[in-house]
Amino acid sequence: MIVRIVTLHIKEERVDEFEALSSRIRERILSFPGCTHLEFLRDIVDKGLFVTCSVWEKEEDLERYRASELFADIWPEAKDMFSKKASAQTLVKL
Repeated sequence: MIVRIVTLHIKEERVDEFEALSSRIRERILSFPGCTHLEFLRDIVDKGLFVTCSVWEKEEDLERYRASELFADIWPEAKDMFSKKASAQTLVKL
């Protein structure tokens, strides 16, 4: 199992828009082959700090998603809301 953690800093004035986007895309990402779990999380103090946690059956599934048309549709829309560059970690579930 592969766990992908992405930390996103969203512009304060776009937080509600990002939350709406997250709700809208969640099921689409979860239905992508190999994705078994997806969480969108928000910091309780910093309202513009979000973390996504997705679980993938194998690294190849994650890479197929990142190369997919779905990702190409979603990422630019989300990226436009960032206040700074996102950071990501890909981890192996023990």
